Amino acid sequence: VQLQASGGGLVQPGGSLRLSCAASGFAIDDYGIGWFRQAPGKEREGVSFINVGRKFYADSVKGRFTISRDNAKNTVYLQMNSLKLEDTAVYYCARAPRLPFSLWQALPYYEHWGQGTLVTVSS
Repeated sequence: VQLQASGGGLVQPGGSLRLSCAASGFAIDDYGIGWFRQAPGKEREGVSFINVGRKFYADSVKGRFTISRDNAKNTVYLQMNSLKLEDTAVYYCARAPRLPFSLWQALPYYEHWGQGTLVTVSS
């Protein structure tokens, strides 16, 4: 089982990036998949989550980020628009075998964290 995040990079404020979370060893439609981020000196925080057709977003990214998945490619995407300086972080994806939707941001429910991809928003 492996999850690999990619697509990070350097972008100016207001720009866009699309992150990919490629899964292997299991089918993503059997699990919830979450995106998290960790900025320097800060705790890892939940950004978005998708499962059984439901999608959740942190308040800080609502209206700017969109999560989606392509079951044929076994990949979950995070489209990030209108990026802000405070979006700078390493972004990770992980799977959740089961969790109460109200706790989608709770780290203990997740397993098989990928290596992460760095997103830097800077002018």
